[in-house]
Amino acid sequence: MCGRYVITSPVTKTLKVVKKSIQVKDEDNFNAHPNQKLPVIKKYKNGNTLENLHWGITPKWAKEKNFKSLINARLETIDEKISFKKLVKQFRCVAIADGYYEWKRGNGRKIPYYFSRVDKNLLYIAGIFEKDSFCLLTEQADEKIAEIHHRQPVILDQKDLNKYLNLDISSSNFLKNCKKPKLIFHEVSKEVNKPSNNYVSLIQILN
Repeated sequence: MCGRYVITSPVTKTLKVVKKSIQVKDEDNFNAHPNQKLPVIKKYKNGNTLENLHWGITPKWAKEKNFKSLINARLETIDEKISFKKLVKQFRCVAIADGYYEWKRGNGRKIPYYFSRVDKNLLYIAGIFEKDSFCLLTEQADEKIAEIHHRQPVILDQKDLNKYLNLDISSSNFLKNCKKPKLIFHEVSKEVNKPSNNYVSLIQILN
């Protein structure tokens, strides 16, 4: 799964791929987490926009007051799940990130790691939205990343951004077959475990 990520200067970093930003501040977030409003790219007839959506979708069928919102959707089953199959056909978005966090579990411990692109470019993470909320798509991790966690976000190259947002193509088939960027990772401080912690040292390599 993907439950935390980093995004810095979102407006500046998306100038080449969006036509305008709507109420998005060019601020740094080193510990973006569920239930926050975070910048995502949406496609309109007159061009792409960057706007804030709430991370976590609560399906219409959810009756329980304490229902935990859905922050991830599996690419492998997205065309089958009631909660997602309509959204992936009609309501696609792309979250942006400098990198993301994942935790390695074992021997009763959870060790955080930070993942980013080898070339340091922005991560474009495939997502879906419903009204003012979104969730991220995930897929089986490649062999190297699976050393830390068995799932990873579905990451697009910039050149594939608009192809995914184009509703005329089958998103799941496209995402399964498109080339994914290479990632690197390193261990980071457990201070990232606390969502309210938000500073650049969270992504620094742990000595």
